[in-house]
Order: sequence, then C-alpha cells, then structure tokens
Amino acid sequence: MHRILIIAPNWIGDAVMSQPFLAALKLNYPKSQIDVLATPWVAPIYRACPEIHSVIEAPLEHKKLQWALRRQLAQDLKVKSYQACYVLPNSFKSALIPWLANIPFRLGYRGEARFGLINFALNNPSKTERPPMVERYLALAHLLNNEGQAQNTGSPVPSLQSSAEITHTTQDKLARANIKPHALYIFCPGAEYGVTKRWPADYFAALAEKVLGQNIENQIILLGSQSDHHSGQIIAQQNPDRIHNWCGETSLDEAMAVIGLSKTVISNDSGLMHIAAALQKPQIAIFGSSDPKHTPPLSSKAKVIWLNLPCSPCHRRECPLGHLKCLKGISPEQVFNSITAE
Repeated sequence: MHRILIIAPNWIGDAVMSQPFLAALKLNYPKSQIDVLATPWVAPIYRACPEIHSVIEAPLEHKKLQWALRRQLAQDLKVKSYQACYVLPNSFKSALIPWLANIPFRLGYRGEARFGLINFALNNPSKTERPPMVERYLALAHLLNNEGQAQNTGSPVPSLQSSAEITHTTQDKLARANIKPHALYIFCPGAEYGVTKRWPADYFAALAEKVLGQNIENQIILLGSQSDHHSGQIIAQQNPDRIHNWCGETSLDEAMAVIGLSKTVISNDSGLMHIAAALQKPQIAIFGSSDPKHTPPLSSKAKVIWLNLPCSPCHRRECPLGHLKCLKGISPEQVFNSITAE
C-alpha cells in the first residue's frame, strides 16, 4: 500500500497511545505515506510522530454528526486515492468519511452498527477485561497481511518528538522568565474526564510548598486547559513568583515542549500524563477512578500512585459513593516522597 489514512481518536491520551500502532504500520509498509485526519485538539500529537507524512486538521465535534462537513472532507480525500483507512474511534460517524471517500480497505473495531462502513474488522474486547490501549491499537496494524511477509510489531512504548523550532522557542520563553529546566517541575492538575480523575487542588498546593522548600532554585509550571485555570490559581496563589499558572495559556505543541525540557512531571491520569511518558520524563502519575492497568504511563521513568480501593476503578465521572477516597487518600507527603525517591 502506498497511501494510508488514519482517522484519529478524540482524546489526547488515546492519540499518544496510538503511536506504536503507527510505528508498526510503517514497519509493515515502509514505502507507504501515512496521513492522519485529526481534530485541532489532538493534531499536535501527530505532528510529533515521525511516521506521519501530513496531518489533516478538521473541526469535527464530539457527539455531532456534521454531515455536510464529513461529506466535503470525503470529497477532498477521494482525490488522494488512499488504499486503506484505519478508523481508530469506535463511533459510527468516525467511519463515515472513509466510506464516503470510497477507500477500498476500511479497518477498525466493530461497534455502533457500522457494518459495511468498516469492511475489515476486529471484535471489541470485553469491557470487564480491557487490554492496554496500546495493544488494542497495535492489533489493527496486523489486520491485513503484507503480501505474506512476517508482521512486525514495533515498540509497544509510545515515543514523541517535539519540533526543534518549538523547543527552541520554549527555551527562550523559560530563559526570559528566569526558569531553569534542571529545576523545573510540571504540575498537571486537570483531567478532561471529570473530578474523579483530579487530585484536589489544595493537595497540589501542599505538594508545591514542599517542592519549593526543597531547593531555592525550584520552580513550578502548571499546565492544562482553560478549564483548569481556576485550579491553577488555587495552587499558584501561595507563591506566584515561583509557581506559574500556564493553564489555558499554551498550545499543546508548547506544553509538550515545556514538559520535554522539565525535570519532573506530576499529573493526574490525563493526556499530559501520556505525553510525559512518551517524552520519557521522570513522572508521578496519580490515579483515582481509572485503571492504571488499562491506560498506564508507558515509561520506565514513571511511578504510579493508585490506592486500588475495593470501589475502584469505577470509571465514573463523579464518585458514586460521594467520598472520593481514591484520590483524597493520597497525601501530598506520599507524592513528595515518591519524587524525592527518584
């Protein structure tokens, strides 16, 4: 196959965990051109994947059909004569574009009544026995045989590469703020899924006090979306000279570069957690309602803190028991001790 299209997932973490799948595709089809269709939200992840030839951005919105937009995208893609399209999301609407574009091989998992839209499919794994997301995506890379050749698996560990231009710009920005990368800690207090993935902001604030007290040079940058800015304010208010609230003030490309230049990352189970792992940064990952066996930070430099209570993982957006013990039971002292034990 000479031209392959990927329909990207909608979550940053899922996009990061699809990189080993891209690497496996490139190994199996070394002469192929691999393009990805992605929302602006996750497009920066694929710009950091060396396997991708071009990123096609489209303002596709969650839970909206957007029929006219999908039909127009299909017409635009049809002239590029893709031989295959891998549809990574499970939704019906995500399979519409390659079908409308008459791409011959349309591969993905069965789901949401998309029989016919996907013509080479794998069964979805049981929800009670979820495999790691990386393995789930990797299985799709081997759905077609490459002219009888042995299938390559590639590395199951995601790897991203920020561009030299963005890295240089970020280095200049840190220098202007008198922030030294060797003493820079990144806190990621958000998680798009909901409160059951967010370690309390006052716990992050207590941890920040300990980190800053450890060394006079230490500084903290808070990263996240605009919705995390208020939590960032709570954390930063105790020491605004050394805690910098950049939540909602950086692009994802810039956030990736900042993480890549930092000393250590402390985060919830979030997209930024997976980015830190893919950049091989020392990190502490705090898990609450989610399952670290299903979506772990795939890095030898990552430490996971998870209480594994009888009620978890519940995968709920709000605590069904009302106490949030899975997160509140993780103390700032415990996290700080994990940092200093590195």
